[in-house]
Amino acid sequence: MSEHGTDPATETFVAHRNLLFTVAYEILGSATDAEDVLQETWLRWVKVDLAQVHDQRAYLVRITTRQSLNRLRTLKRRKEAYIGQWLPEPLLTTPDVAEDVELAESVSMAMMLVLERLSPTERVVFVLREVFDVGYGEIAEAVGKSPAAVRQIAHRARRHVEARRPRQVVSPSQTRAAVEAFQRAFETGDPQGLLDVLAPEVVLMSDGGGVKRAALKPVIGAEKVVRFYLGGTGKTEGTITCDSTVVNGNPALLVRLDGELEGVLAIRVEGARITGLYFVRNPEKLTHLESETPLTLR
Repeated sequence: MSEHGTDPATETFVAHRNLLFTVAYEILGSATDAEDVLQETWLRWVKVDLAQVHDQRAYLVRITTRQSLNRLRTLKRRKEAYIGQWLPEPLLTTPDVAEDVELAESVSMAMMLVLERLSPTERVVFVLREVFDVGYGEIAEAVGKSPAAVRQIAHRARRHVEARRPRQVVSPSQTRAAVEAFQRAFETGDPQGLLDVLAPEVVLMSDGGGVKRAALKPVIGAEKVVRFYLGGTGKTEGTITCDSTVVNGNPALLVRLDGELEGVLAIRVEGARITGLYFVRNPEKLTHLESETPLTLR
């Protein structure tokens, strides 16, 4: 026991918990499943003989990765049966996440959706190598493949991601101006105001999980997005208000209908215009918006 009354295994796990959660979340895109993975990691960690562990942080990351990979395969089957579009579970993040450009990009809705296009093993290898800078040998142990095979997988995954990776976002001030303009037009139902701030090729994705009304396929193009919100399937009866927030390290709006939370709208800004809107309405995915979730790459 330490002088604070906790055992070394607990102290080490707590010290690295935010990192382990971030690893699991980036692999899974689900905070709920990431929490389950951490519980499984803990149950295995307390059975380990710490005297035999050379690098405890690396060992914990390896356990978390293995559990995440197992769960990712199960999650893939769940997504195939999901009603409508599947979006990652949004997280209300701490200010330091938005300040860390690398971290904010890696957990953004846009990037998480790019990662969805990879196979489970490709996703794990890409996340560990490109996001967390884990060595090939360490990754090989975690995924049960040779270092040479991992290098090939990493190269393939990197090529896929680079082909689809969102372009670099604009400055914080331009982003803020675009989000504020969108919020005003959205709340007042101003079609021209929306058209002025939306990029011509803007893409809207909405996730209702079969519980809340949402578009079953992506809505592409500024005029179609405006019609969706103001005159089509996105239209709602009542007073809509929005609160600015930061979700997954990027700007977002908490959308309320007559004061009740309707969903979270994550926003992607490029070239001073909005190119991506990700509207999560499935109530089961809105449970991590009440308090901030700390994320870290280290």
